[in-house]
Amino acid sequence: MNILIKNASIVNEGKIIKTNLLISGNMIAEISEQEITTPVDKTIDAAGKYLLPGCIDDQVHFREPGLTHKGEIYTEAKAAVAGGITSYMEMPNTVPNVFTQDLLEDKYKRASEVSLANYSFFMGASNDNLEEVLKTDPKTVCGIKVFMGSSTGNMLVDKRETLEGLFSKCNMLIATHCEDEHTIKHNMQVYKDKYGEDVPMVCHPDIRSEEACYKSSSLAVELAKKYNTRLHILHISTAKELALFDNSKPLKEKRITAEACIHHLWFSDEDYKTKGAFIKWNPAVKKASDRDAIFQAVLDNKIDVIATDHAPHTIEEKNQSYFKAPSGGPLVQHSLNAMLEFHKQGKISLERIAEKMAHAVADCFQIEKRGYIRKGYFADLVLVDLNDSYTVDKSNVLYKCGWSPFEGTTFHSKITHTFVSGHLVFENGKFDESVKGKRMTFER
Repeated sequence: MNILIKNASIVNEGKIIKTNLLISGNMIAEISEQEITTPVDKTIDAAGKYLLPGCIDDQVHFREPGLTHKGEIYTEAKAAVAGGITSYMEMPNTVPNVFTQDLLEDKYKRASEVSLANYSFFMGASNDNLEEVLKTDPKTVCGIKVFMGSSTGNMLVDKRETLEGLFSKCNMLIATHCEDEHTIKHNMQVYKDKYGEDVPMVCHPDIRSEEACYKSSSLAVELAKKYNTRLHILHISTAKELALFDNSKPLKEKRITAEACIHHLWFSDEDYKTKGAFIKWNPAVKKASDRDAIFQAVLDNKIDVIATDHAPHTIEEKNQSYFKAPSGGPLVQHSLNAMLEFHKQGKISLERIAEKMAHAVADCFQIEKRGYIRKGYFADLVLVDLNDSYTVDKSNVLYKCGWSPFEGTTFHSKITHTFVSGHLVFENGKFDESVKGKRMTFER
């Protein structure tokens, strides 16, 4: 189809320009401030709205295979496109863990059948699968995931020799979950001795502590510098860790990059009092001072990208005691809305949102022809209305788990249209599921 989007305020590459855009098939065919006269199948008048590059989320857990009572590739990708996310990178801590190339390709095959968004999947590293990891194709797989701290899925890599092998031999991006296991286990025992099984949820950031995060992140940075490894540290949660990152050079020249997640930008330890396990993540939501420092680091380019770490669990699982309630929460439907809310509050520009949620992710992972609004690029686009509001409640949550940590929050912007590789998959609350997303490729 040819689709014309006219009178849009396009947010792209540090500028906002009112212009017209033509989609032909999968691609952006023309961008012009003059009238586009090419015959089209559909015209969208975007007067008063903003057109952004579709968000690329570099860290999600869609739970398929093996944990589909929590979420599925189909359900969570559908929620993602409703939230303006057109592409995602999914993690290997499914069941079974993705430790072989065959299991990795099984996930790609499933996504090709059901995912409404574009997709890529990380290869998982264990203490004993280095040979399999090194078979990964850097042109068709986003990266290697290393859990340097335990989390959902029991994929902990805790042997120094294994980490040395990975960092010295792997020629593609390594993404790390950084929390020191010894520190966490020590803290956990301290609190268990004090409270037994009834540890208050507010103690979570003391158990998954600043020390645990920094000790692990600093080790990852040390190894990356030693071997000149391409390292990407996920979900930074402390102000202390920011000293590990550099903003003196352009992103494309960095060998060590970092990610901030929506929950670490929005919530603080004060919110455990009302939300409890529903904001229990690993690494933990910490102090307001950490939250504010992370936000500033996003603005200062010490932190390069914004993601979600979308990780659904059922309400029943979350409504358990501290040690039984799993960590993680669903976020993809509301991540762009949350950032637009920060924009409405004067904390971040639309241009910087487009940079951190699209441009920079594409640059960080060297994604081919995505992340920007450019002629000849895939038409991954999201149209937003900054003058419309809605309140999140269970009736409008699309996640399979049926809840959101943003329930009760009123957002003062709406995503009205989402295009995935040229296909208008979401329009004013309705989905066209006739076309599926595409496998992302990488210019490496």
